[in-house]
Amino acid sequence: MTEQFHIGEWYGRPFLELSNEERLEMANHTVGSGMPKVDADRLVALRLKASTKGLSTAEQRRLETLENMLARKFKSERVCPFRTDTPFPFCTKKGGVCSLQLVSQTNDKVAPVKGGRGELRALCPYRFHQDDMVFKHIGKTLLDDIAPRKIGEVGFLASSGNLDSEPGEDVGKIDMILVKENDQKDAPISWAAVEIQAVYFSGREMSLEFKNLKENGGQLTMPAAKRRPDYRSSGPKRLMPQLQIKVPTLRRWGKKMAVVVDRPFFHSMGEMRTASDVSNADIIWFIVDFKKVEHEQYYQIQIVDEVVTTLESSIEGLTGGIPVSLKEFENRILGK
Repeated sequence: MTEQFHIGEWYGRPFLELSNEERLEMANHTVGSGMPKVDADRLVALRLKASTKGLSTAEQRRLETLENMLARKFKSERVCPFRTDTPFPFCTKKGGVCSLQLVSQTNDKVAPVKGGRGELRALCPYRFHQDDMVFKHIGKTLLDDIAPRKIGEVGFLASSGNLDSEPGEDVGKIDMILVKENDQKDAPISWAAVEIQAVYFSGREMSLEFKNLKENGGQLTMPAAKRRPDYRSSGPKRLMPQLQIKVPTLRRWGKKMAVVVDRPFFHSMGEMRTASDVSNADIIWFIVDFKKVEHEQYYQIQIVDEVVTTLESSIEGLTGGIPVSLKEFENRILGK
């Protein structure tokens, strides 16, 4: 039986449950640029000022221009059901594919393969933002706050000055900082660092699936081309260097790093030795899954496990392999 990775979720919707008409509509959609952050922030500020203090003539004209822009965006672009970082959460991911899913075909029916291999594999980091559930859980676990404030992409590394950057320029950022709300003025802030890692994919471009759907009227078939989640690029090549750069400094500061991945990503890694307690750990892995819930339009995100490790054992797991013996390696040299 042939198994291939297909679109799992498309603009938030479970791909296998869409009608032919819905698949055709999505295949013909072109993802736009969303609402630029500077315009979104300005619109929110003008709306607030209009409801409290009133606007000048120039400000009123600017508000009307921005409202018209937003109305056009809602007509031409699709909303991401998972983003919580903006009041205007348009999908800006090219193609709009949120996740992959391994499927097979039996008696002309395309369905997910059974077991863990058929689980969704998140491609977009915003997939982990659904309802802020993950951030609330991390806030409760690490900060004793179920509604921490989210601060996105905080500069962590400053350039010492080189060919392409000025001294002090940001050259590295932490994905998300969660800050505990504190009513006491001038009290020290309590915060936790969060790194979110989706998976990249390798293989043929996703546009081939859109082309196939346009040609067959949106009918559900097996994938038109082969592709797969690329855990080697996503883990050892992308996530591991991020942890190696950031965690040592966080450790000196007495802070933990929360890492959010989905279950297939975590189980693609090698075995990691766990720490005896959070106090003895550098990294807390928050592992999620996406569950189909009856009468719900979207898969619902859930925390399914927490694993506490040191940086060193996490690197061992991300490396995901055991060195062969010297004799075996030299035999492979001779074999080539």
